[in-house]
Order: sequence, then C-alpha cells, then structure tokens
Amino acid sequence: MGSADDGNSSYGQKAFKRSKSHFADRVTADGRDGWPVEADRYRLVVSRACPWASRAVISRRLLGLEDALSMAIADPIQDDRSWRFTLDPDDRDPVLGIRYLSEAYDKRESDYPGGVSVPALVDVPSGKLVTNDYQQLTLDLATEWTALHRDGAPDLYPRALRDEIDTVMAEVYEDVNNGVYRAGFATGQEEYEEACAGVFRRLDLLTSRLARQRYLVGDTLTEADIRLFTTLVRFDAVYHGHFKCNRWKLTENEVLWAYVRDLYQTPGFGDTVDFDHIKRHYYQVHTGINPTGIVPLGPDLAGWLTPHHREELGGRPFGDGTPPGPPPPQERVPAQGRP
Repeated sequence: MGSADDGNSSYGQKAFKRSKSHFADRVTADGRDGWPVEADRYRLVVSRACPWASRAVISRRLLGLEDALSMAIADPIQDDRSWRFTLDPDDRDPVLGIRYLSEAYDKRESDYPGGVSVPALVDVPSGKLVTNDYQQLTLDLATEWTALHRDGAPDLYPRALRDEIDTVMAEVYEDVNNGVYRAGFATGQEEYEEACAGVFRRLDLLTSRLARQRYLVGDTLTEADIRLFTTLVRFDAVYHGHFKCNRWKLTENEVLWAYVRDLYQTPGFGDTVDFDHIKRHYYQVHTGINPTGIVPLGPDLAGWLTPHHREELGGRPFGDGTPPGPPPPQERVPAQGRP
C-alpha cells in the first residue's frame, strides 16, 4: 500500500494506477540475490490496515516464522512522510531504530519511484530495504524459508497445484484485490462502473466455485485463500461504503460470508485482523474521497464469530500439518480492533 507522497488528497481526482514494486530483490535459500534466508536477519514491516501487508502477516503466522522473522507494525495513520512507528516507545521501531519506514528506503536508494509501501522486508544489520515486492514476498516465505518453518507448517503453495493457484490469484488480483481500489479511486462514472461491475462479476464467479468446495484450490488452505481473504475481510467495513462497491454487502452473500468467517475463525487469519486500524486508515488517510475524515461506527462485528458450517464441505485446513499456536503477546490485536 502506497505512501502519503502518492497524494492521498488526490485520490478520486486523478486516474488510479497501482505502482509496481520497485525493489524486487528476493530473500532465498541460496541467497542468489545477495540476501540469504537467515533467522533474525530481516524485519518485516507491515500495517494491519493494508491488505497487501496482511498477506505477509498471515503467511508468517501460518508458517510459524515469528521467531525467525521479527515484525514491525506501523501506525495506520500516515503523515507526509508515510508509514511511521508512532505505536512504539519514543516513536521509533525498537529493532531498526528508525522513526519512518522511508529511512530504510533511503538507505537503499535515493529518489526511488513509487513511494514508500508495505509490506517491506528490511535487512537489520545494514538498515537497508531489501524488497517491497508484495506479490513475490509471501510466495518466498512459503517456498524459500522452509528450513525455518515450524513443525506442522502447511504447504501454502503446493507444487502440484501452482498453475491453478496462479490462475485463480491472477483473476482475484485483477478484479477483486485491485478492482476495489480502481472503483474507489475512479475519477469518472464510466471508470467507476466498469471497475465496480468487474468486482461483483468476479465475486459471483467465486461464489459459484466456493458453493461446492471449502477452499479455492484443492482441499486445503493455500496462498489463493490468503489473498482473497484480505480483501473480503475489509469488504463491508471499507470497500462497500468508502469505495462504493455497494451492489451488496458480504453479509448478504451466504456463500462468501460463510467462507470468510471460516477463514477468520481459523488460527492465523482472524487473530491478525485489526478492524480499528483498517477503518481509521481508509477513512482518515484517503482525504481525497473522504475529506471530513469521519470514521463510521459500523458495521457490527458480532457476526464474525458465528458458526459457518463450511466444515460440511470437507477439506482439511492445514492438510497434513497443524494449526499455529497463539500469536506472541506483543503481536496480539487490541480488544478495540476485534469483534
């Protein structure tokens, strides 16, 4: 998710185009880009508000990388220097010693395009940004960091299913993950209607798919489910109203509402979601489309913990693995961010 420098006040005033990740180095088992997988070497910087960062938060939890890969949580409200560490003592990240994520970007390169985005992986010894490639990062956590996975970690990107997972993820990205933004930041009626129609056309197709199977691909959780979840969990809270994707609410779609509740109630998913951060970021930062900065009181979150009955479709969430344990105390979502 981009920076305040991208012009939060200009959203809705100019055509929206998502920046490509400028820093695309990879942390790999063989270190071919100069960044080998090592415990305690890197720090994952995220915002709980950001769906792209939330993918990495969930993957890290499911794979049990908490002890090997530390995590910094940025304030959901940016200022003119973008993501900042005002949730930490002295407004500094305690590991990197910086006040703004941009400082790690600046150590890597000056005058970089695309602004300051999360998720970001930072090399702790040098303080330099390694990558902000949100598309590749979670795939590498699943496939390159295996030596550091917990016992019982699920295979989130099984080799035999990768072609199908890639196809589903590409469709979800274009029409849903990014589609809600194209609708929300549209500058004209025709642009908005095309994007909004694309969102709901894809959601209708996903509804048909998920009416007959518990998960998107195969009978276990995969990267595809993580990527769809991070948009669906935000749908009624911000995309329905703030981004005008309001043909229907998620709670009005029996299949998708049960699917997202199933995931939310699965360890590693719902315990990473902070609705307070989500709502305050979207409604207070995107001043171009919400100039008053007023944060709505709703929606009612009570339904997230109700029975979903998706287990009747079969499937094994973690395959031959096991669920992750509870999150570390310092990473638990505060009460005001949970149902």
